[in-house]
Amino acid sequence: MIQLLFAVLSAEVAVAVTLLFKTPLRKLVVVGLDRLKRGRGPVMVKTVAGTVLVVLASSLYSIAKISSGSAELGALTPTDQVLMSRHLLEASLMGYSLFLALIIDRLHHYVRELRGLRKSMEAVLKQNRVLEEAKTGGSSEVKALDGMIASLNEQIKQLKSESEDRLQEAKAAEARAAALKKQSEDLLLEYDRLLEDNQNLRNQLNSIDNRLSFSDAKKIA
Repeated sequence: MIQLLFAVLSAEVAVAVTLLFKTPLRKLVVVGLDRLKRGRGPVMVKTVAGTVLVVLASSLYSIAKISSGSAELGALTPTDQVLMSRHLLEASLMGYSLFLALIIDRLHHYVRELRGLRKSMEAVLKQNRVLEEAKTGGSSEVKALDGMIASLNEQIKQLKSESEDRLQEAKAAEARAAALKKQSEDLLLEYDRLLEDNQNLRNQLNSIDNRLSFSDAKKIA
């Protein structure tokens, strides 16, 4: 039991030291802890921690029991001294193991937060570099855009004047069309009047011819 606790304590010390310094091993340890905290890992860790706490409580109870027995006898026997030392060593190792496990958990959490902060800082620095490059290289682009805008404004003015001229021409053509329409209507009215006068003249000529032919017929008779 003591050898196992020493091995666990040594492994925890190695993991804690690895998390304290930036080395390639720290990335592997962080990845391993990430995987350990996924799925059933947290349940297993809590189960082991609970078992260690129970054993620690049992060792403390044994120490208290030996102490109370020695108080009744007045002194510790060699066997009680060995047992008490063993239980005290086990309790110390288990306490240190639990404490180092908590330290490792906090170090892992802080390392992950530090990575996130570094990534965010790198993103911010990259954005700042992009903005600085845009500011330095954007002046020429702004000038080019200003020239394009000025030329477009000139084209708009020219098109506007041309559209106004065409509008005036369209109005003049519309006025001429209206005048021609009125003139054609007057001509049609005059034509109708002439047709009516022509018809009246024909009727008059026909009546004159009829009277002349009637008078000639009477003379012959």
